[in-house]
Amino acid sequence: MTSSQGEDMESTKLKKMMKRIEDVMAAVSFAEEGDFETAESLFNRERRVLLALKEGRTDAKTLKYALNTALRIKAQLDILFVSSTTGHDRGGDPELQPFETDLKAAEIPYRLIRGSGCLKQQIIDYTDREHEVLFVVIESPDSLDAGCRKKDTQLAELWQKLRCPLVVVMDEVKA
Repeated sequence: MTSSQGEDMESTKLKKMMKRIEDVMAAVSFAEEGDFETAESLFNRERRVLLALKEGRTDAKTLKYALNTALRIKAQLDILFVSSTTGHDRGGDPELQPFETDLKAAEIPYRLIRGSGCLKQQIIDYTDREHEVLFVVIESPDSLDAGCRKKDTQLAELWQKLRCPLVVVMDEVKA
C-alpha cells in the first residue's frame, strides 16, 4: 500500500468518525426535546448487511440467514448479485424473486445491486464505497473466487484489508 492510499484510508476513517459524532449529537438534541423516535432513528440509520451472491450459487440457508439477521439487528439489506457476464438481464431474477417477496413481507428495506465478473472484487469495491455495511454474508468460500484471475496478488492484498467482517454460511462439513 502506498502512503497516499494509507492517508486516504485514514481520512475516510476520520470522516466516518466525525459523521458518527454529528449523529450522536443530533440524537441527543432530539432526545432532550422528547422526540425519542427521531433520536433512535439517528442511531439506527444506515445500518446495512451486504448479502453477496454469485449467479447460479444461491442457497436458501444463506438467504434465510441474511433475512433473519437484518430483521434482528434492524438493518437494511443490500443484495449484491454478481453474474459472470455484463450482458445480464435487468429484469427480476428467478433465483431472487421468492426472497424479495419474503423481504417485503418482513418489511426489511433492501436494494438489489448488480455486478459482473469476480465476486471478491465486487465485494471489495462495494464495501469501499458503502461504509455503513456492518458485515458481508456469503454462501461459501468457493463462490468468492468464481470469475477471478487466480494469480491476482493485488486482489489478495485488498481482501485482507476488507473493511468489515465476512460471514460464511455453509453446510456442515462431513468427516
